[in-house]
Amino acid sequence: MGNETQPADETDLTKAKDQKMDKILIIDDEAPIRKMLKILFEKNGYDVMEARDGVQAVKVFKELGADLIITDLIMPEKEGLETIKEIRKLNPDAKIIAISGGGLVNPEMYLGLAKKLGAHCSFSKPLDNKALLLTVKNLLAQ
Repeated sequence: MGNETQPADETDLTKAKDQKMDKILIIDDEAPIRKMLKILFEKNGYDVMEARDGVQAVKVFKELGADLIITDLIMPEKEGLETIKEIRKLNPDAKIIAISGGGLVNPEMYLGLAKKLGAHCSFSKPLDNKALLLTVKNLLAQ
């Protein structure tokens, strides 16, 4: 009789393996921002990939996909607005969050353009981690 059931810890491990972790692609040319966001999302159960610019991000997205993309807007190589347009062409249903510290103009201008190009929402830097995490959870639940 005692051999008929599995120990709880084995059952929990099996359930954990069966659950798919949502993949988030973080795109930012600032390594400290990527690292901070990676830690935040991994602590909350997400699988996180990183890209330093839009060129690298599009390659990662084509190869591995992502359930949600968080992209900075002002970057060298391929900036965020171009990246949003290209990802939208690859996957019109992609969930995208734009972030920006502004550059030469105030960030609201860039963030407004990002929304017009298909970002679901936007955040100014410095980021409100709690609000960003809640937004990610809500978008992934849709």
